Amino acid sequence: MILKLLKDYKKETICAPLFKMLEAIFELFVPLVIARMIDEGITGGNRPIVIRGAAWLLLLAVIGLTCSIRAQYYAAKAAIGASTLLRSSLYRKLMGLSFSQIESLGTDTMITRLTSDVNQVQNGINMTLRLFLRSPFIVFGAMIMAFTIDAKAALIFAVTIPALSLVVYGIMVITMPMYKKAQAMLDSLLGTTRENLTGVRVIRAFAMEKEERAVFNDRNEALNSMQKNVGRISALMNPLTFVIVNAATLILLYTGAVRVDEGVISRGSVVALINYMSQILVELIKLANLIVLITRAMACADRIKKVLEIEGDEEELSLQEDPFNESSLSTGAKKGIGIEFRNVGFSYNPGADEQALSDISFSAPPGATVGIIGGTGSGKTTLVNMIPGFFFPTQGEVYIDGTSTTDMPLRQLRSLCGTVLQKPVLFSGTIRENLLWGGSATDEELTEALKTAQAWDFVKNRKGGLDCELHQGGRDLSGGQRQRLSIARAIVSKPPVIILDDSSSALDYATDAALRGALARLHEEYAPTVFIVSQRTASLQHADLIVVLDEGRIAGMGTHDELLAGCDEYREIYDSQAG
Repeated sequence: MILKLLKDYKKETICAPLFKMLEAIFELFVPLVIARMIDEGITGGNRPIVIRGAAWLLLLAVIGLTCSIRAQYYAAKAAIGASTLLRSSLYRKLMGLSFSQIESLGTDTMITRLTSDVNQVQNGINMTLRLFLRSPFIVFGAMIMAFTIDAKAALIFAVTIPALSLVVYGIMVITMPMYKKAQAMLDSLLGTTRENLTGVRVIRAFAMEKEERAVFNDRNEALNSMQKNVGRISALMNPLTFVIVNAATLILLYTGAVRVDEGVISRGSVVALINYMSQILVELIKLANLIVLITRAMACADRIKKVLEIEGDEEELSLQEDPFNESSLSTGAKKGIGIEFRNVGFSYNPGADEQALSDISFSAPPGATVGIIGGTGSGKTTLVNMIPGFFFPTQGEVYIDGTSTTDMPLRQLRSLCGTVLQKPVLFSGTIRENLLWGGSATDEELTEALKTAQAWDFVKNRKGGLDCELHQGGRDLSGGQRQRLSIARAIVSKPPVIILDDSSSALDYATDAALRGALARLHEEYAPTVFIVSQRTASLQHADLIVVLDEGRIAGMGTHDELLAGCDEYREIYDSQAG
């Protein structure tokens, strides 16, 4: 996955480690220059050699710094570019998931993967390009250079490096699954925070602040404990490497002193060997920290990969392809179209014994008004969500104008439907911008839609009118105002199918009646096919067909009068409301 992200940054991916390797090569020459300065300059009293050696050290430092800056530039460019592509791909994938897939994943884990996980992958790529080749090159390069000075002393390097590698690998194997678990616990904590912030009014209304703080603190402490545990194990990396390297340095000093006393090597050579050991120590510390970053990045990349590998039910829509004539999205009157449910069954968990809907069969002719009513959990919302393709039947078929919804391009299917969801959703921006989600329209058409939705009176009185700014989610509006704006947005393009999913629950009876009258006038204008989900029989009495659901099955169908005469479930609902 990471390699695919870097394919557009081949130059940066190659140049970053290449410049780091050049820096490492120049760094390996530093101990040799120092050894010559000691042996020939200081010991021999040759001042020009010391001056030339200092000049060489300065030149090596300047060249190394230049290479390092270029390497960090290329690494940062590649890492930021790759994380941008990853974030875009992940967002695109999430937008292509169906309702049931999104609910299964959870919004908290999706937010974590889009933010924290992607940032961890970005840091991992950046540091890998900078250090993954440089640090091992310095380690093994220093050992090779040590062998050129004295083979016997260099054997200490040959023993030290495998011991250090074993420590690094062992810690990586232990901490990687722990980092995955820590990220999952972060998901849970984020979910708790999001839930509490969203429902803060309910929490305060029931005086549950203390209990919710306790739940948050428990999860926060669990995450803190996990991060401490993995931190303790990761923290062993530095002291263990210091112990091994310092022990090797002591042995090297003793061996070097003996070899100098025997006249095999010079004092400068011993200093060079110590410098090479110091270089190994510094690079292994960097490598240890890099391993921690890589381990964390790999854990996060694995979590992201699992989302990217999900087959999105709405992948076609997310790709924004147009397999149909774009003119079908234009505004203008469109006659209602017929819709048929034929032996439809649906389960949120395919293969489960219980189904949300079973054996649903009815048809709505073009221009008809269909009411859907039933008890809580009877499947009303699930049924109407099959029309625009939010869900697809696990059994049977839903036909729109004679074509199965599974055979229609999703954008075309959605363009036929003006949908008002059970929970009204508005976005930050102006009222005009929110209404234009329903399609391009003039100010007159927007005003007409607002009047139909009984929203024009409060919109015209707000400062700015159509250009009034709304807060995120329409927090500065009442529930009824949000519902009416959602209805206006759905009907602004005059779609052939209008779906109102309990969209008048926050309206008073007078406004609800006015809304029904305005929708009836739409039938006189262009006769859309309308589906109304409601708990109120008064909202459905005018419907051409009322479908009564009970535990996912049809308990009755017909007009208001027919159901009062022949459907016990409907009559019970009506009596409870009409007294």
